[in-house]
Amino acid sequence: MEDQVQSVQLVKYKVNDCRRAWAFVMDFVASPPSVTPLASFFGESWGFYPAGVRCQTLTTLPWVPVQQKQVQAVCIPSIHLHMTAATMQVSQQDFEKAQEQVKLLKKDPGNETKLKLYALFKQATEGPCNSPKPGMLDFVKKAKWDAWNSLGNLSQDNARQKYTELVSSLVSAESADLKTDASPEETRHGDYETILVTTKSSITKIMFNRPEKKNAISHKMYREIMKALEEAGKDDSTIAVITGNGDYYSSGNDLNNFANIQPSEMEKMAKDGAVLLKEFVGHFIDFPKPLIAVVNGPAVGICVTLLGLCDIVYASDRATFHSPFSELGQSPEGCSSYLFPKIMGLARANEILLFNKKLTAAEACAWGLVTEVFPDSTFQKEVWARLEAYASLPKNSLAVSKQLLRGMEKEKLHAVNSKECEVLQERWLSDECMNAIVSFFQKKAKL
Repeated sequence: MEDQVQSVQLVKYKVNDCRRAWAFVMDFVASPPSVTPLASFFGESWGFYPAGVRCQTLTTLPWVPVQQKQVQAVCIPSIHLHMTAATMQVSQQDFEKAQEQVKLLKKDPGNETKLKLYALFKQATEGPCNSPKPGMLDFVKKAKWDAWNSLGNLSQDNARQKYTELVSSLVSAESADLKTDASPEETRHGDYETILVTTKSSITKIMFNRPEKKNAISHKMYREIMKALEEAGKDDSTIAVITGNGDYYSSGNDLNNFANIQPSEMEKMAKDGAVLLKEFVGHFIDFPKPLIAVVNGPAVGICVTLLGLCDIVYASDRATFHSPFSELGQSPEGCSSYLFPKIMGLARANEILLFNKKLTAAEACAWGLVTEVFPDSTFQKEVWARLEAYASLPKNSLAVSKQLLRGMEKEKLHAVNSKECEVLQERWLSDECMNAIVSFFQKKAKL
C-alpha cells in the first residue's frame, strides 16, 4: 500500500526585527490581501504578522505532543511510504524507546523531519487524522494537520514502524556526525615542492615552504601557488589562508630568478617574467572565496603588495612590512599602486612604495594594511581559533558577499595589474635595475 503526503511549501522571508523568520505558503487559495502570511520564531513560540499588526504569539509546534521543541520552516516534499504485508512490526516497547531517543537528540533535525515525526506519532497513537482542518491563517496548526492528514489510512502498526525507523536513522546519523566532528582530519593536497597545501575544518591553507630561503618566491613557487589557488577556489572549503613556514612570511621575489641570465636572454626573461607576474596577481584578483593572510613574520616585496588583495590580514607583532622597489631599481606591483593609496592615503603609500619605508606590525595595522595584530606567543592559537569560527559560516553567503565587495573593481584591478607588469618589464631591462641587482648579490656575497 502506498500513500502520498500532500506537499506543503514553507518559504523563508527576512524580517528586520526577527532574527529567524519564516513565511509559510500553503497549498490553498491565496491569502486575503490584508494579511501578510509571515511566521516568526521566538524561543519556543511561533508568531504571525497580519498587515500593520505587531507580532502575536501562536501555538508552539512540537516534535511530539509530550515535549515542545524549536522548529524551522523548510520545504516539505511529498513522502512515499511503501508498505507490504511482509513489513516487520515493531513492539510497543520499541515505539516508546524511540520516543525517548527523540528527546535525547542533540541536533535539530529540521522541520521536514519534525513534521514527519509528529504525523507518524499521531497516526500511531490515534489513527487517521480525525481533527477539523485549521483555518488558513493558523499556519502552524495547518502545517501539523496537513502532515498528519496526508498519511491517510496508514495503519497504526505501520505508523509505529515508520516512526521507529525514522528515529533510528536520526540517532545513527547523529552518532556518525559526532565522530566526524570530534576528529577532523587534515587533508594534504597535491605534489608540491615549494608550498604545503592542506584542508581542515573547511579551511584550505597554502603555506610558503622554503624556510631555508626565507620563503623567497621562485618561478616554480609562483606556478605552484597559482595551481593551489585554482584548486582552493573549487574545493569544498569555506575560506583560504596564506601563511609562511618558519620565521619569515616571505622575503619576496627570489632574486636568483635574475641570476645566470645571458645578455642575449634578458629581453625574453623580462617578457616571460611580466607574463608570469600578471597571471599570478590575476589569480588573487579573481579568487572567489574569502582569502586571509596570516603573516607570521617579516614580509617583503610582492608578499606585501598582495596583502591589499586579501580580504583580511592578521599579523604577529614581530612581523614587518617592506617593499624596497626603488632600492632595486624596480616599481610597484600586486595592484599596490592603486590599492595602497586607497587603503592608507597617498602620502603614506608614497613612503612605502617610493621611499622604501619598513612598517612594524603596529604601524601596518594603524595604516589599514593589517586588520589586527596579535602577540607572537599566542598568535597561532588565537588566529586559528578565529579562522575556524569564520569557516563555520555559510560558504555560499561568504562567496557572494565577497563578490559584491570586490566585483565592482575587478576590471579596474586587472587593468592596474596589466600596467604595473608592463612597467616592470621595462624596469627589468634598465641599467638601474641591473646595477641594483648586481649590487645586491655583491653585498650578499660579503656576508
